[in-house]
Amino acid sequence: MSNNANSQKNKIVFDGKELELKTLSGTVGPSVLDIRSLYSDLGIFTYDPGYGSTGSCESAITYIDGEEGILLHRGYPIDQLADNSSFLEVAYLLLNGELPKKDEKTEFENAITLHTMVHEQLINFYRGFRRDAHPMAIMVGVVGALSSFIQIQLILMILMKEWSLLVV
Repeated sequence: MSNNANSQKNKIVFDGKELELKTLSGTVGPSVLDIRSLYSDLGIFTYDPGYGSTGSCESAITYIDGEEGILLHRGYPIDQLADNSSFLEVAYLLLNGELPKKDEKTEFENAITLHTMVHEQLINFYRGFRRDAHPMAIMVGVVGALSSFIQIQLILMILMKEWSLLVV
């Protein structure tokens, strides 16, 4: 959403109280009426069953229009990404805002591969499950066990250092 100084102002009157609301411009799609102060200033809520007319968040990464069947990641249609890009190319796009060039792709793939080694002791963990165990139970157990092998904070620090990750 663009929260620029020349945003259009709108007035709403409820029970004799007047409130000025801003109109915010989206990068894509319709403008948005900023109603954050409705409850604090007028003591009222809005009613929107199914959130059909409500923008729930601001995102620099994803745009969704369910009625039109549009899903964009960083401006790229999801079907184009699915057809023409690898998982790691899309991960790079989400982290950096644009698809990688050939050398950036190679560097990113090498860095990810370097950090995806799984400890050999994890094999013993798999052997602890019954042969007929449900796959979801195995997955939950293994993901939990990974936390004892991999320090998430360390991974985040590495990512932030190597790709200057900025969560938007």
